[in-house]
Amino acid sequence: MKTHMDLDVWKLSIELVKDIYEITKLFPKEELFGLTSQIKRASISITSNIAEGASRQTIKEFIQFLYISLGSTSEVETQLIIAKELNFINENELDYLLNKIEKIKKMLNGLIKHLKDRNAK
Repeated sequence: MKTHMDLDVWKLSIELVKDIYEITKLFPKEELFGLTSQIKRASISITSNIAEGASRQTIKEFIQFLYISLGSTSEVETQLIIAKELNFINENELDYLLNKIEKIKKMLNGLIKHLKDRNAK
């Protein structure tokens, strides 16, 4: 890995951020400083923590930032479910985004496992 930008999970997380920005354009204007802001920040946190962790000095630090990214995926997942319950998004939009989040979670868990195995050697 040269930089975090070489990681497929980082690339997919960037796609998720773009999807979140597109979908939240349709949220009610009164949610601009509520759910809209929160879901945008949480989605950005996924990719930002991957980037920050990759630039750290040790694998242990990188893993810690990947766990933070993993937590942010659950945060976005929850916020999307709330958006669906409030009828801000429909079932198809929710399924599309949750599938992408599930893929990101699997990739993060795989990267964490890989780094732990590498660090154990």
